Amino acid sequence: MAASATGTKLVPSSANVVQEPGENFTALLSRLGDDVMLLVDTKLTLLKVELKDEANAFARAAAFLSVGGVIAAIGFALLNVAIAFGISTLFATLDISQPAKYALGFVATGVLYLLIGGIIVLTMKNRLTKQSIVPDRTVAEFRKDKEWLKNEI
Repeated sequence: MAASATGTKLVPSSANVVQEPGENFTALLSRLGDDVMLLVDTKLTLLKVELKDEANAFARAAAFLSVGGVIAAIGFALLNVAIAFGISTLFATLDISQPAKYALGFVATGVLYLLIGGIIVLTMKNRLTKQSIVPDRTVAEFRKDKEWLKNEI
């Protein structure tokens, strides 16, 4: 049997056997059934390989995303503190205590980030609902096989 790059057996070495002149109808049907089963097995193997590749790519991306997220969160926290203190200086002319000015700066910064974060979450939610989770290559192969079987039988 021939092996794919992943080590799975895909095509037997006898797949290219030509019909013998004396081969009867039941033998032909039997061979057709074997070939169809081999085709289905091959397509299922393709599906498994495709799903495994997609899962590996997702896991790798998720790991890098996590590391990047932690680093970005630290920077974001420091930036938020600086922005909040900066906004609190806008309240310098108010006749309130310094801690109250800082509190107003942090509240204003929090509201600003809540608005921005809400917009981003809603946008991403809408994009994700439009994304397909169907393995396109496998579905295309199954459709081709279905058409081939219709034409051959």
